[in-house]
Amino acid sequence: MARDNMEKDVIKAFLGDETEFSGFLSFEGTVRIDGKFEGEIKTNDNLIIGPTALIKATINVGSITVMGRVEGDIVAMKKLHIASKGNVIGNVITPALHIEDGAILEGNVSMIKHGSDANVLPLVRKKKNEGEEPRQNIPVARA
Repeated sequence: MARDNMEKDVIKAFLGDETEFSGFLSFEGTVRIDGKFEGEIKTNDNLIIGPTALIKATINVGSITVMGRVEGDIVAMKKLHIASKGNVIGNVITPALHIEDGAILEGNVSMIKHGSDANVLPLVRKKKNEGEEPRQNIPVARA
């Protein structure tokens, strides 16, 4: 069986489990985060959320593997894979979703066609009652 592109890609950046970062992260290639990140992540490529990671972000990527905890909305233009100990709290838009036994996904899921022509997809945030304005539109990374 052919390996997935995410498995073949060399990790170009790594934020270790002692790392804390806040802000906007944009990159090419594959990036792995095992520490804490808060903000926004955008790429057309691959993101790996390691088992010790705590991510509080809006995520817009080509593909993502979640082994840790993500709190925030995810747009994955190719696929989202949640490993057995992965935990996603937020809304998801993706054409391909793989959830292993034991994984947690709490939020709305919208399945789209791979390579959709939509430039902007609506994603309404779940936490309206916390005084946060709902997110009306999130730009989508084009594959």
